[in-house]
Amino acid sequence: MKSWDFWTERTVPGTDPWGGEEGTERVLNEQLLKSLTQGPVADRTDIEVAVALARFAHEEFEGHGTGGADITQDESVLVVRALKAVLTRLGITTFDPPFRDFNTFYKHWRSEGASGPGGWQARRDILDKYFEPLHKMLDEREAGSITSTLAAAISPRKVTGWPRVDEEISELRRHFESASTQQDYSNVGNDCVAILEALSATVYDHSKHQRGDDPEPPVASTKVRLERYVEVELAGAENAELRKLARATIELAQAVKHRRATVSRFEAGIAADAVILLANMLRRIQR
Repeated sequence: MKSWDFWTERTVPGTDPWGGEEGTERVLNEQLLKSLTQGPVADRTDIEVAVALARFAHEEFEGHGTGGADITQDESVLVVRALKAVLTRLGITTFDPPFRDFNTFYKHWRSEGASGPGGWQARRDILDKYFEPLHKMLDEREAGSITSTLAAAISPRKVTGWPRVDEEISELRRHFESASTQQDYSNVGNDCVAILEALSATVYDHSKHQRGDDPEPPVASTKVRLERYVEVELAGAENAELRKLARATIELAQAVKHRRATVSRFEAGIAADAVILLANMLRRIQR
């Protein structure tokens, strides 16, 4: 993603008052920024958005301080708000400049004595103080994105359509992306189990999947419920490998949750990928 992706075009009337061809003009993509404030957008990871949006914000604030930006005061509010929302989802809380828009940036640079001769460079220095550490952090995070990105379904549908399952998967992705400690990785295991419980509540139908006269197992008994679901829905010798894969996924997620002393990003990532795979596999079975 690049800085120019935050621009879009709109149609404007021609300059001829008697008619004539319409034209286009470049405008800030406010809908994209508002969407980013509310949550991740399709086909873009938060890390790639953050890298581009941080540079876009830096460029526009520098433009405002050195002769004119391409966005307005009101638009500067949207840019900073979206950037902070994306950074929060990434677990980055260190970016906290003493301004939130063009007007407060102007007040800040005046209070720092960055007016008058030499003011342009002084304002660049102020922005560099806050943005350069952020750029470095995001560049390092993006460079390691192969270990920060979880599996995505091959289906053109980016969600399962099961609201609670999709919500838990979204939380798993967000937590894994910002995880950096053993406790964080163990909590990824907790997220995996939450997805298993959501799947347990969604797909298991006791009237169909029960074994004999056994009482209905609780939702938290994910291993029992999901294995029964798999046994019924994937019956037959031809589905033996799929049943084996589903059972192994359930066991792996449970293990990551409880193996706190040895859990790593490698283990947590594999468990998370496996649970996402399981969710999409079960969705295919129902379809």
